[in-house]
Amino acid sequence: MEAQTSTQLTRGMDKSEKKIKVLLADDHPVVRKGIEGCLARFPTMEVAGEATTGEQTLELAKELNPDVVLLDLNMPGPDGVLVVEQLKAQSPNTKVIILSMHVDHVTLHKLIQVGIRGYILKTASPEEIIEGIQAVVNGEIYFSKDVARLALSQYIEYTTGKPQSPLSKLTAREIQILSLIAEGFSNKEVAQKLNLSIRTIETHRERIMRKLNIHSAAGLTRFAISAGLVKLYPPSDPFRAADTIRP
Repeated sequence: MEAQTSTQLTRGMDKSEKKIKVLLADDHPVVRKGIEGCLARFPTMEVAGEATTGEQTLELAKELNPDVVLLDLNMPGPDGVLVVEQLKAQSPNTKVIILSMHVDHVTLHKLIQVGIRGYILKTASPEEIIEGIQAVVNGEIYFSKDVARLALSQYIEYTTGKPQSPLSKLTAREIQILSLIAEGFSNKEVAQKLNLSIRTIETHRERIMRKLNIHSAAGLTRFAISAGLVKLYPPSDPFRAADTIRP
């Protein structure tokens, strides 16, 4: 879908119209600031609050009743799928858009099942983010082009009976940990980021290797890249730079 300009996106909007309340949920300050600056350009948008963990996202969503939650999948606390599931249970009228650096078959399938209304990659333009927010508020579903392509291929695999990806063997938490390992985080750093013990991360890592029949960190990284969990982005990309900051 072709991105629109801020003028096109706001044309025809009544200035007295109620603003769309957005809750930003991302543990990186640089990312939150970038998105907040993006939303500030559009008079129809309002940042209702900011969360840095899964638990805080649930608390603020209940307190603020936002129209939309922009949710990063890799925050400390519960995994993103569980956060979405709990959000939909406690705040059924709030629309959830995933804002992430990457996407994979298994997690996307689970997120669609629990009720996300959109999935936008952090490489998206500000106009695409705004377009996605407006779309879900209007009752539509909005996926970035790469995400839509993956969703379509997933549907084709399902309808044709094509064998599932090896990722289907992993839980959402294992996929989350695999992504972080492939991005270069140590077991200790992954544990700190997800608010888990180092031993828990080690156990997950062992299970991942066993399920995938991979026996080295380099092998895990190669697999993650081939599965689309990790991509290389240019250094000039501010969202990617923010997403690789160590907590």
